[in-house]
Amino acid sequence: MKYYQDITLLPDAEANLGFLWHKVYQQIHIALADNKIAENCSAIGLSIPEYCNTKSKVSAFPLGKKIRLMAEEQSQLEKIDIAHWLKRFQDYVHIKSIQSVPTGITKYACFTRKHVKGEARTAKSIESKAKHQAEKFNVSYEECLKKIKDNVSLNKRESLPFIQVRSLSSNETQGGRLFPMFIKMELVDTKQVNHFNCYGLSLKEEGKEATVPWF
Repeated sequence: MKYYQDITLLPDAEANLGFLWHKVYQQIHIALADNKIAENCSAIGLSIPEYCNTKSKVSAFPLGKKIRLMAEEQSQLEKIDIAHWLKRFQDYVHIKSIQSVPTGITKYACFTRKHVKGEARTAKSIESKAKHQAEKFNVSYEECLKKIKDNVSLNKRESLPFIQVRSLSSNETQGGRLFPMFIKMELVDTKQVNHFNCYGLSLKEEGKEATVPWF
């Protein structure tokens, strides 16, 4: 990725960072879907320069204030014209001009969606496992349920940062399912070339993931 464009969120008393991430990222998703190069495939990748895992760092909002759009060609960022998509949020965003990625990059970031089960699905899965083990080992269901819950509690990690997103097709303006999109970041030493989805996150294909320069 050779070019980038930064979007800085400007929260105030009426619109906090979480709210702005939801609204702005939703528009970015629609813009990427509207300019997709193949089914669920975008030429634009997303970087989150101020990303932090809530387990390792305390932050007002773990994704920070900055969203960075990245592309191989300057024309790809010009074509998407993100300022047009964010026009109604002009009081809450500062959009910089398209810039060249700095030289001498030594780190790359891979941003992916992490599928996390909701509480209801987790509870159902635990109950199903407890029932299976109780029948298999001829022990009480309550004993199996307690052991599984204890193990889940011991192994449970803090949630990854997430954004509330509404899943939309490129020509929809309302409706769709609202869900929390958990985002995982991994830093690597080598560049990996692959595709991004219409959320700007890496698609894993042929054992490879897409990276963006980290700076």
